[in-house]
Amino acid sequence: MIKTVSDYIAAHKLLAPYGKYLVALSGGADSVALLLVLCRLGYSIEAVHCNFHLRGDESDRDEHFVTNLCLRLGVVLHKVHFDTREYAAVRKQSIELAARNLRYGYFEQLRSDIGADGICVAHHRDDLVETVLMNIVRGTGIHGMVGIRPRNGYILRPLLCIGRSDIEHFLAEQHQDYVTDSTNLEDDATRNVFRHHVVPLLQSINPAAVENIAGTARLMTDVETIYNTDIDRCRREFVVTGGNKDCAMASGSNGLEFRIMADRLLLHPVPSTVLYELISPYGFSGVQASGIIASLAAGNTGKVFRSSSYTAVTCRDCIEVGKTVTSNFAPMRLLVDGIYVINGGEKKINLEITGSGAAEISRCPDVVTLDADKVKFPLTLRRVENGDRFRPFGMKGSKLVSDFMTDAKCSYFEKQSQLVLLDSTDTIIWLVGRRTSDVCKVQADTKNILKIYFS
Repeated sequence: MIKTVSDYIAAHKLLAPYGKYLVALSGGADSVALLLVLCRLGYSIEAVHCNFHLRGDESDRDEHFVTNLCLRLGVVLHKVHFDTREYAAVRKQSIELAARNLRYGYFEQLRSDIGADGICVAHHRDDLVETVLMNIVRGTGIHGMVGIRPRNGYILRPLLCIGRSDIEHFLAEQHQDYVTDSTNLEDDATRNVFRHHVVPLLQSINPAAVENIAGTARLMTDVETIYNTDIDRCRREFVVTGGNKDCAMASGSNGLEFRIMADRLLLHPVPSTVLYELISPYGFSGVQASGIIASLAAGNTGKVFRSSSYTAVTCRDCIEVGKTVTSNFAPMRLLVDGIYVINGGEKKINLEITGSGAAEISRCPDVVTLDADKVKFPLTLRRVENGDRFRPFGMKGSKLVSDFMTDAKCSYFEKQSQLVLLDSTDTIIWLVGRRTSDVCKVQADTKNILKIYFS
């Protein structure tokens, strides 16, 4: 078994000859075997044991056992005690999740403190098979079929190449005892049901079931690599980050994260699967990805899909994805000229009235000059609303703001975030950051200038 594990470590480049590693040591057969094997292979290791105080005297028995084992082997042991029930209650987590979070949080803290290169845990082939089966029952894709990986960041699993029976045989040969967690014998946990009933049933059908499932998981690791390579290619070729440079809002972030080119996406053999991989990190489901593809295929533009905090919108030639625009912008009344703070200090708007001699036509979208005598105070700054119209500078007639922004190829998110400045007659005098109204433009006979800065 030692050679099998050694070859596995080398094949997956899990441990370096001169590295330093922590070994998670519960006292159970798996972790004891891991500790012995790594000692035999000559790696520099230190052990770490967590006492979760969930099993009364049994928890203290485990701690006593690992303490004596490490003393006998000459291995440094780090011990930590947790009030797991209190932690779970405060955070409203299950005991199982709380113990996991405490365990791995402490492992990483300790690894960093002592400068260890990794944390070795004792998951083996049977754990891998149970995980794959549970994932299948719950519903999974390629990633779930892989099960447990040999490496996950600093977490290393050198025993995935061997099964529980191999471990027990090895310990018997070494005349090494271990402790048994009584909760592992109960069926109140899903994994225990698979361990005690499902896997034995499969083995009764085919004695090689465990090895066959593990082999499938190894194959799926290669499939996953191919799959991820194609998804990465699609991400590079289909996704365009950032907004429309010709329509960039000077009034702040418009929420748009990226666009996915629809024509390229629809040419892929499985566009729904690719789209799901591209947008699932933003909280979208597989059902939503399929709905977006169906909308694109049917030519339905303007269809909106929302996750908890992001929005995806189907457009003529792309899918726009960005943070959902909140409606928490309260309209502001600007009674006289001066400086006004917007949204708690996020932005400011400065209104300054001067004589016409100081007039300069601004080339900056956040600074505009208007004929002050044509602007009726008080002013109102608010988000654009359905049906808003204005007379863009240089035009004789009025136009819907939505049509103006569509013509300018502005995104859904820019439209949702757009601010407008109105005078007391509800006339839009400025589409903030984009275009002033022709109604109050500066002319040769202008006497007073209203200069507006938005920053």
